[in-house]
Formats: sequence, C-alpha cells, structure tokens
Amino acid sequence: MMTLSLCMIVRDEEKVLGRCLDSIGNLVDEIIIIDTGSTDGTKELASRYTDRIYDFKWIDDFSAARNFSFSKATKDFILWLDADDVLPEGEQEKFSALKIFLREDIDAVSMPYILARNEEGMVTQSVRRNRIVKKSNGFRWFGSVHEYMEVGGNVISSDIHIVHNSQKTGVSTRNLDIYEKMLGEGRSFTPRDLYYYANECLDHKLYERAIEYYQKFLDTREGWVEDCISSCAKMADCYLALEDPENAIDQILNSFKYDIPRADQCCRMGFIYLSKDQLDKAVFWYELAASLDYEAAKAKGGFLNHNCYTWLPHLQLCVCYFRLGQIEKSKHHNQMAKAYDPTNRMVLYNEEYFQSLTEQEE
Repeated sequence: MMTLSLCMIVRDEEKVLGRCLDSIGNLVDEIIIIDTGSTDGTKELASRYTDRIYDFKWIDDFSAARNFSFSKATKDFILWLDADDVLPEGEQEKFSALKIFLREDIDAVSMPYILARNEEGMVTQSVRRNRIVKKSNGFRWFGSVHEYMEVGGNVISSDIHIVHNSQKTGVSTRNLDIYEKMLGEGRSFTPRDLYYYANECLDHKLYERAIEYYQKFLDTREGWVEDCISSCAKMADCYLALEDPENAIDQILNSFKYDIPRADQCCRMGFIYLSKDQLDKAVFWYELAASLDYEAAKAKGGFLNHNCYTWLPHLQLCVCYFRLGQIEKSKHHNQMAKAYDPTNRMVLYNEEYFQSLTEQEE
C-alpha cells in the first residue's frame, strides 16, 4: 500500500486545527505541521497529533511555506489541507478506500472542495482542486497569494469532498496587503496575480480598481478560461454595485466569447432585466439557465454556483410568470424549485400563497 503524508501550514489556528486533524489524522501515515508564527496555542495543540512540527519565518509568500511543508514529507504521496478544512465523517470511509487504490502510476488526485452551504446543508459553491500528489514528481507551488500547484500526468478525479468550514468572520485584508506590498515594490504580476488581486479589490468594495485589474487580466489573453469567464461575471457585479447595468450586460455578453453560457451569467442577465421589469427578457435568460447541464458544468473545474444550476432560476421564473399573469407556469416553476430545495423558505411561502389563491377561488 502507498503511504501518505499530510502537509499543512498554520498560524493561530487553535480553534479549528483539532477539528481538522480529528477528521483525517488516522487516515494518513504522517502529519507535517508548518507554523508560520502562531501566538496562540496552535503548536501545543498540534503536538497532540504529531512531533513533525516546524517553524517557518513568514515572508508574505504562501508558496514558499507550502513548498517547505512538502520538503518535509517522507511518504509516497502528499495530501495538503488548511486548518479550517474538514473531511466529513461520511467521506472518511471513501478516503480510506482511495488510499488503498493509490498506485505508482497515479500522479495526482483531485477532489471537490465545498466552499459554502445554505442553512439546509445544500452545497451552494464548490471548486475542484488537486488535493493529493505523488511526492517523487516534485510538484511545486507558485504564487505568493492564492498559490497553486502545477500538476500533470495521470490525474484521477475523486468524488471525495473536502469541506471548508471557517469560523472567521469579516473580510481579512491580509491578501490585499500582500498584493499592495508587491505593487509598491514594483514586482511584476502574473496573469493569475492580476485576477486574484482584482478579486481582493472586489471583496473590499474597491469596484473601479477591481474592474481595472480584471480587464488587465483579460488583456493578457493568458488566463485559464474559467478565470476569464469569472472575470467577466465579477466585472458585471462591480458595474451593478456602481449602478451601471448597461456595462454589466456588456461584460456578461463578453463572457460568452470564452465558452457556452454559464448558469450564473444567465441568472445575472435575468436579474438585470427583472429589475428593469422587462419580463420577457428575464424569462429568456432564466429559462436558459434552467436548461444548462449541471453535471457538465461541474466537470469544467471552475468555481461553481450550484444555486444557479438548480432552484434559483426556477424560483425567479415563478416570479416572472406570476407578474406576466401566467399563474400555472408560475406554480410549475415553484414546484421545480421545491424539487431541488424542498425546505427553501421562499418556495414554501409561494406554495402557501398559491394555496390561498385556490381557496379564494373556491
């Protein structure tokens, strides 16, 4: 059986690290913890699980820290996680089976990364990431912020879910500060840096600057197609925040140059036209969103807004058709939304309202 190292970089994570290690610790052959300057009890907590704890002086470079962690691994394969990640109980048996399946001819294993769920526990946002790599391949991390691995060869797609379960609140300025420091030092940005710096600007409501850097990213013509589509979507969001729907529409249309429409883009168009009370146009875009292939979208590998491929366009179509006076179609789409999300409060409210209409008619 192939052996497996867990490599992590941490700092001030005593509130969540134990939860992570409890979920995965007995499924790996060694645990490598790289501490980048904790001032709480992180290292003491980590010592309950492993004696492979190393200090790494923080230099505003996540890749440097991750590569250092990989250098300490001694097993056949390396698994990486963040402290606020969890392998859910239902996935642990599958992970154990995967470990038995690992062979020398496998170079990497990708897994879905669950980023957000709604109140009922349904997945609302996810992305697929290369999560396990063969140590002998020497795969390395790149990028000071939002680091990534350059992985090739025989990559296996697993359905084992890793869940991001952060307890932090608010938007941290850490990544934005690193990028601003890089700019101040005159360091050149890769296309990926341009994209993620724009994301940080958007998160901090620096909308004009975000638009500027999304466009710089697109102008390189070197970005991953999913990031290009995302850039158009996020520029549209910036323009909507700036109360400029016409430029938002232009950016959504620009995204269609890169690939077939994504459901979230269609929902954005539907939202804009619904806000303008242009109901026929809103119906067109929401109907298109509802018709798109959910499984094919998952296979693309980019960040996926699950709501837009499931209940959301139907709920909005319920609204559109109701305003158009087409009550039966409105009811139909509310039921379609309920089939995806049976406990959705808006769906249940609509259902009660339609029932009241029926009772009044009787």
